[in-house]
Amino acid sequence: MPDFRVYCQPPEREPSVIRLTADESHHLVAVNRARPGDTVVAFDGRGSEWICELLEGDRREASLKVRFVQKARPLPCEITLGQALPKGPFMDAIVRKATELGAACIVPLESDRVVVQLDDDRSERKVEKWRLAATEAAKQCGNPFIPEILPVQKATAFMEASRGHELKLIASLQPAALPLKSVLAAFAAAHGRPPRKVLWLVGPEGDFTPAELGVAKSFGFEPITLGPLVLRCETAAIYALSVISYELQGG
Repeated sequence: MPDFRVYCQPPEREPSVIRLTADESHHLVAVNRARPGDTVVAFDGRGSEWICELLEGDRREASLKVRFVQKARPLPCEITLGQALPKGPFMDAIVRKATELGAACIVPLESDRVVVQLDDDRSERKVEKWRLAATEAAKQCGNPFIPEILPVQKATAFMEASRGHELKLIASLQPAALPLKSVLAAFAAAHGRPPRKVLWLVGPEGDFTPAELGVAKSFGFEPITLGPLVLRCETAAIYALSVISYELQGG
């Protein structure tokens, strides 16, 4: 992977020159110290990557000459993470790690045991911050796809509206929760292939309430155990995504 990677808005038509925003220009030239002639990869977060040469090292508006474009293939499984809002700064870390692990979509959820309460204005600012965190993580790890970050939603309303996923899973501390391997094996036996669209729900500190778990089950979610130990919610999210990525994304 080249040393320099920048984000650009999806262009309306195939460009010969890409002009970067002030923020991207500053980061490329002033922070990463790219110089004219250096190879830079510009990506749009939707799978297109332009292999470029830095023309002008202006830290306010850097220009890139496009050499060629390449299209990345999406990962075999489209994974959505529904994450109940944790306390403190942990959602930022979850978004970054989920991006590194190839999540296609991240949905912040308010559930009964969520401590964080966001009004509309603060919620919008948080979502914009998480979108920026996802973009930065994609630049750092070389992911050509930036996950979609949806607005904050009520957990039970999201469960009820969660259509279009072939497999819906919810991390659970219940004794009856099943190992992921057995659920994936059952799906493959029934369909002759692994799932292509998976939804993972991870609860807050203290887990989802029994009532919320009941709603999830009524809408087709399978309770999944994450092992014998009680994990922090941010650990549970990354563990869950790591396991599903290993099983369904080719390791």
